[in-house]
This record gives sequence, structure tokens and C-alpha cells, in this order.
Amino acid sequence: MKKKVHLSKKDKEDWQNFLKDTSRLPDKDQKNRTDRVASKFRFDLHGLTLDEANKKVKEIIKSCSEKNCREILLITGKGLHSNQEDVYKSSDLSKLRYSVPEYIKSDPEISRLIFSVVNPSQKEGGEGALLIKLKKL
Repeated sequence: MKKKVHLSKKDKEDWQNFLKDTSRLPDKDQKNRTDRVASKFRFDLHGLTLDEANKKVKEIIKSCSEKNCREILLITGKGLHSNQEDVYKSSDLSKLRYSVPEYIKSDPEISRLIFSVVNPSQKEGGEGALLIKLKKL
């Protein structure tokens, strides 16, 4: 059996200072954290009319751009339950998943803020959602 070694007061102080100084220790939480989660805004457009959705999209894009948000995930749905009321309207453009990108392209105020509009991964909504990537301004 080993004899207990008594630490000097200086050794104890050095050890306490070492434990308090976290600058040399890696922060595993920061390392594993993805900035994508922190910089992505998510909004569900279900239940909104085309006009309401377009107004909300414009508001969201402008707000996210001001707050330096990098991506916007808009849940549009696939349009399977959309009612086709007017026979003279396009069956595709009456659905949010088609009309929102067209609206963004046609509005110069918000289109200048957009880098791209794509379908996100299946996990994030696939064809029932839009991933809007904003430009750095």
C-alpha cells in the first residue's frame, strides 16, 4: 500500500486555478452544435390563402434578412387538398408550393434578398416544403 502524499498549499491552489480555467478545455457542446439549426427560421403556411401566404412570406423574408437568418423553411404542403374554384386559374399555381416561388421571383424587393429556393431534404419536408436560402448582405 502506498503512503498518502500530502499536497502543498501551492499545489492545491494551482490545481484549483487549473480547474477554474476552462480556456484549454474543448467545449463538446459547442463542437457538436450546428449553426444551421440556430440560423434557420421555420413557418407553416397550411390554412392560408394564396394572398395571405404571399404577404406572410414577404414579411418573413424581410424580417429574417434583417436578423441575419441564413435559411427559411416554409411548410407549404403538397397541395393535394387544394380546392380548384376557378377553372381559368392554373391548377399548379393555385397551390402554395408552386405559387410562393413565383411570387418571390416576381417581387423585386424580396427577390434581391434570395440566394435560392429549393426543395429541402425529405427529413425537413421534401416536396411539401420550400427551403429559402438568403444572401449575406
